[in-house]
Amino acid sequence: MAARLLSIPAVAAALDVDRRTVYRFIAAGELPVVDLRTGTGRSRIRVPAAALEEFITSRSVTSSHPRR
Repeated sequence: MAARLLSIPAVAAALDVDRRTVYRFIAAGELPVVDLRTGTGRSRIRVPAAALEEFITSRSVTSSHPRR
């Protein structure tokens, strides 16, 4: 089964951040991408859904103090 690939706007919406923030995560190597470019035109990158889930999990924090 093929991996599900997400567009940059879809990733931004899932994280509730601006597209520029997603590009910063990519540039920092925190989010892997698949480049679907077919020629010399502009890049068409996608983020594997599994990679987005791993990214979210890696950034999840648990509170050591219960809320009052």
